[in-house]
Amino acid sequence: MQSSELASKATVTIPTMDKLETLSSDQVKVVNQAAAFSEELVSDAYKMSASQWLNSRYDIKTLADLKPEEIVHGPFAQVIRYEGRRLNESLTPSTFDFYKICLQDHSILSVIRKNSGIQLYPFVLYIIIHELIHIVRFSSFLQNFEANPKEMMAEEARVHKKTHDILQTIQLEGLPEVLGYYNNWLISIEKIEI
Repeated sequence: MQSSELASKATVTIPTMDKLETLSSDQVKVVNQAAAFSEELVSDAYKMSASQWLNSRYDIKTLADLKPEEIVHGPFAQVIRYEGRRLNESLTPSTFDFYKICLQDHSILSVIRKNSGIQLYPFVLYIIIHELIHIVRFSSFLQNFEANPKEMMAEEARVHKKTHDILQTIQLEGLPEVLGYYNNWLISIEKIEI
């Protein structure tokens, strides 16, 4: 059998956006609460004032508000960098980086369904803090957005470590289970040659 025949028989069906599970309106409220607390925790961890925090231009969106190209299968979220432009300030438009945290409802809900100890609020809190740390690091030039795969893995390890450090300072029901879930992931990433 030729390799092209193998490839044609090994197709994987990925659900279309309209078939992916999305968060309910009550779950979106939980995500909004987690986002507000995440912003507070990350700004405290990086000693950022409110004005500095607002200068990190970003938005957080759930699956219902994502474009098809912003949907991924596997990760719980991704950060996409867009170029923003200020209008009406002068004849020459100025540009800036605008980051969009794209939460992948289907992946988040899948983990919650498979792990009875994982609750939505602490899980999403971890995810959003993780993505906000990436944005802080990109916008502070501590990490290049366009990194090679080896550097991206090293960055993931650094950001998971910082996320753990931030969350270990608070008491929250369900958080130990989420930290335990990610500890297992961290052990796996440490085995990869960085």
